[in-house]
Amino acid sequence: MQASVEQLSQIIVFAGLEVADKISLQPYTFVRRHPKGEIIMHEGDRLEAKLYAVVSGSIQVTKTAATGKETILRVLAAGEIFAAPALLGNGICPATVTAESDCEILTIQRDALLKAIQQNPEIALRMLMVFNTRIQLLHETVHGLVSERAIVRLARLIQYFATESGTESSPQGTSLKVKLSYYRMARSSGITYEECIRLIKSINSVVTYSRGGKIMILDAQKLDAIASGNIE
Repeated sequence: MQASVEQLSQIIVFAGLEVADKISLQPYTFVRRHPKGEIIMHEGDRLEAKLYAVVSGSIQVTKTAATGKETILRVLAAGEIFAAPALLGNGICPATVTAESDCEILTIQRDALLKAIQQNPEIALRMLMVFNTRIQLLHETVHGLVSERAIVRLARLIQYFATESGTESSPQGTSLKVKLSYYRMARSSGITYEECIRLIKSINSVVTYSRGGKIMILDAQKLDAIASGNIE
């Protein structure tokens, strides 16, 4: 189905676009629903020349190594764009994209997007800012997987989601709004499931894990020290 003006307004790169400009884009848009767990695109797929964005729900981007080990590169929520090679690269999907929850994916034809950019260059600037941030995060992830200890990577992952998804305060501590299972943390940190459980238990005075993936930060200063590599 065609995207509504409200759906286009949710996409971060179109936030400042005039209503008339969004209406002009509508005929070139398409919104498709994907149930939780469905693979939206496989690593290596040939992508159509379109902008891809999450309208509702969330998606998970994963990369598989030659050994078969899968690592979560990022989780993207509503408003985020993805699959940059469809617009800026060779058109080959660099990773597998899976619906983390029931979601809606919006696409806009490349030619229509380029026309909108000509009329409003701010769109291109916002896109570049998004992709630049992703490249920096990917660089940090790769560097961490190569050189940082597992406990440091795990602490940084928890800090990342605390910042990215928000927290809620209580007398006991600060809870992450997002649920992080052991499995998800392990795959995102490049460690095994068993090692993840062991490491979380080893810092239970700093971070606690509850059934369902609820993470609570008990001591933010110590967590920061661990993430900085200052605690053995």
